[in-house]
Amino acid sequence: MSNLNNTKNIQSFKTENLDWNIIQSDMKNKLGLDIYESWLKKIDFVEEFNNYLLLSIPTRFIRDWITSRYLDQILQIIKSYKKDIIRIEFKIVEKEAKKNEEENTAEVAANIENVSFIKDTYLQYNRIDPNKRFDNFITGSSNKLAYEASLKVSENISHYNPLYIYGGVGMGKTHLLNSIGLELKKSHKVMFISAERFMYQFVKSIKANDMVKFKEYFRNTDILLIDDIQFMNGKEAMQEEFFHTFNALLDKGSQIILSADRAPNKLSRIQERIKSRFSGGLVVDIQNPDYELRKKIVERKTIELNNLYADQIKISKEIQDFISTEITTSIRELVGAINRIVSFSRIYNKVPNLTETKVVLKDLLNLAENKVTIDLIQTVVCKFFKISKNEMLSSRRSRYLVRPRQTAIYLTKILTSKSLPEIGREFSNRDHTTIIHSVKTIEKLKEKDPEMVDNINKLKNQILYNNKENEI
Repeated sequence: MSNLNNTKNIQSFKTENLDWNIIQSDMKNKLGLDIYESWLKKIDFVEEFNNYLLLSIPTRFIRDWITSRYLDQILQIIKSYKKDIIRIEFKIVEKEAKKNEEENTAEVAANIENVSFIKDTYLQYNRIDPNKRFDNFITGSSNKLAYEASLKVSENISHYNPLYIYGGVGMGKTHLLNSIGLELKKSHKVMFISAERFMYQFVKSIKANDMVKFKEYFRNTDILLIDDIQFMNGKEAMQEEFFHTFNALLDKGSQIILSADRAPNKLSRIQERIKSRFSGGLVVDIQNPDYELRKKIVERKTIELNNLYADQIKISKEIQDFISTEITTSIRELVGAINRIVSFSRIYNKVPNLTETKVVLKDLLNLAENKVTIDLIQTVVCKFFKISKNEMLSSRRSRYLVRPRQTAIYLTKILTSKSLPEIGREFSNRDHTTIIHSVKTIEKLKEKDPEMVDNINKLKNQILYNNKENEI
């Protein structure tokens, strides 16, 4: 398959046809399994209109919760597949009569991994993942203290109580909580829950007039691990109950481990006495991974994938170094980048070169897509071919002008989201059929002309990455 078709396919990773199953999968990946299972899974697709979607939700409470916390992120995910969608509307659709609610909830949840029911269908949410262990947590200077503190708690509970771990998204906080849970559940009763799930169960218990069972359940555990505690904001009654649960567990010698995206004193809309309690144990942070840690993670992940696919996939050291250098803010994004390269390799039966890697990973790199403008493309192409912009945009059909003009049109088509008429307007109001002809001409030339392929790659590097070393 030609380099051209590869590039076209890379650019087509995001389909123009809205598929709600794909949207749901993306929400699960980007917002997390816990949030998806607790809230977003309840959203159903109803109908698509010209510029908005109509979705259904089972209750007003869930609608209000999603609208206040996740609506912008959901809209961005949808817009990444269909840019015309500018808003989302919800309608309340009760799926079952209230008298059947508990039966249906039990039936659905019975099929979900890591979810089980105790007496009277009261939910025990246990999401400990056997794959997130201490022995596969990669350490560096940025996370060493959090790792050592987590190990210490696993060996001697109540040594640090509570243990509060904070850091940015995708830094390994959940991995550490999970590792602690795996170690301690061998000899203790462990509850691993997200702050949002705690809040959900609290509200559910109030509605069912069953707070006694709620109190008994959450206070009858040896180890309480709560992920993303920053979401436990607002709702004074819920915070009041959490405060008393927190104190009851400390009084009986239970271990509490918390994770958040910020330090206790930076938490918003959480009672001061709760923040004070959080600060009363050991507070440790996980900082952005340095280059050495990023390199170790990329190397370890690459080795794992090579073993998994029996050496069919060999990511070059050049690509590994590029990923380790350029993706600096999140370990999760680092691993995601490797997974994308593997997916590309399996789909196209080849490991991408550096230029293709930059295209595949462009949204993870420190380069916003909106920096690529038609004016920038025209300027770079004109400089490359040593012609003026006036000459490019003129109606003249000299060969030395036609090829650069077609090249600029082709690059605009693959590097921007502009429509054919929009591109035509930026090239002196040319008809959209002219734009199509230009794109097809360059595609055909790339299939048989290695020099054209090389020129296109150099131009893409300059446009996307200001890669001076490739300038001529």
